[in-house]
Amino acid sequence: MKKTTLLNQALSEVVAGMGHGDLLVIGDYGLPCPQGVRRIDLALRPGIPAFLDVVETVLTELQVEAAVIARETAERNPAVQEGLNRLLGGIPITTVSHEELKQMSARAVALVRTGECTPYANVILRAGVTF
Repeated sequence: MKKTTLLNQALSEVVAGMGHGDLLVIGDYGLPCPQGVRRIDLALRPGIPAFLDVVETVLTELQVEAAVIARETAERNPAVQEGLNRLLGGIPITTVSHEELKQMSARAVALVRTGECTPYANVILRAGVTF
C-alpha cells in the first residue's frame, strides 16, 4: 500500500506520468471536461471532496511551477482565492477569464472533478521539475 498522502490510483498515475510543462486541471463539480481530456471524477456528493482539500493533496506529490485561475475568482469566491494563495505560496498565479481557463483546459493531461459546489473553484497547475 502507498504510504504517501495521495491515495487515489488514477490521480497518482497521472501525477507520476506528468512531465515538465504538462497541465493538470482541478475543478469544481460544474467545470466541463473537454473532449479528449481524461476526467478523474472524485465527486461523491456536494462539497465532498472539497476543492482546496484536493489541491492541497495534489501539491504533496506534484512539483508545480505555475498556476492559472479565473480572474472572476477573487470577487465571486474570495475564500477559494485566499486558500489557493496560501497553498501555492510563492508559485506564480496567472489570472485569465473563466472562458480562457476552460479553453486552456483542453490542453491538460487530465481534469480532476471535485465535489466543490461554489463558483470559480478551478485551477490549472503547470508541472515543474524537482531539480
